[in-house]
Amino acid sequence: MTAFLSRRKLTAWCLALAAGAAAPLAHAQAPALDGALTLVVGYTAGGSTDRIARLVAERLGPKLGVAVTVENRPGEGGRLAAKEVRRAPATQNVLMLGNPAVMVVAPLVFKDAGYDAEKDFVPVSQVSSYDFALAVGNKLQLDRAMFLVGRLWAHPEEAVFGVPATGSLPHFFGLMVGDALSVQPQIKGYGGSAPLSADLSGGSLPIAIDTLDSLYGQHVAGKIRILAVSGKKRVSFAPNIPTFREAGMKIDADGWNTFFAPASMPPAKVQLLSTRIREVMQDPALQKAANAAYITPIVSTQAETVQMLKAFRQQWEPVVRRSGFQP
Repeated sequence: MTAFLSRRKLTAWCLALAAGAAAPLAHAQAPALDGALTLVVGYTAGGSTDRIARLVAERLGPKLGVAVTVENRPGEGGRLAAKEVRRAPATQNVLMLGNPAVMVVAPLVFKDAGYDAEKDFVPVSQVSSYDFALAVGNKLQLDRAMFLVGRLWAHPEEAVFGVPATGSLPHFFGLMVGDALSVQPQIKGYGGSAPLSADLSGGSLPIAIDTLDSLYGQHVAGKIRILAVSGKKRVSFAPNIPTFREAGMKIDADGWNTFFAPASMPPAKVQLLSTRIREVMQDPALQKAANAAYITPIVSTQAETVQMLKAFRQQWEPVVRRSGFQP
């Protein structure tokens, strides 16, 4: 009995010693932020960008040990938020959740966007991606993209693509679709996704291109038909909708939401935030909530985010410049 107790005490002592040694190491590997963090969204509350920001904020605070809040600063199509975050001092804990319209398109089409997307910001972590969708109203009575292709080849004057706004990514993707079909589409811009969807379901607009999450609800309700999505593979929450490549068109594209830090933020803090956000995006509960909101969550390191942005700019800059679009 004595020998057994002795071994038990020895084992307990060793475990306590190991735990004591590991505690400082764990603390060193998981430093806390030096104050509250603000996540800036350049759009009003309720949109997909705002929704993913709030899903992240809810889980990021406990990991950082500080309060994390989402602040909506709408205006100028998201550029107002970018201009404000760009000026943040090194002592301020602030990130902007940016998208291609703000970080890629605006610097190309505005003579002075008010910021340099590559010099004034540091990529932190991509958190979501989204597909574009080609949809038709029920008036056309088409259920496959190949049938629409045949119709537009026979009647190229019918190639009128409604998009949520001129100068938006769906606008430029519509031009890519036109190139793939060898037709020159007329782009009809709307004041957002809501009026675009209303005209499409009401029958006054035959064809639309918008983000998948903006159109999917009406597709499920049977008010419109989505014929193809722009990703390289089918979307998990819409597995019955084929990709453009599956429909015979050799194009694919997507959009994204990515956190950016002002260039003034110290690199160590940027890396800390990138690591914690990546951990948050691995949470199965977050991924389930994102999919339920028609958002595709992305788990990405800072290095992977940098490479994604590089490839994205290489794909889209020629399309935007070739369009000759000016606001």
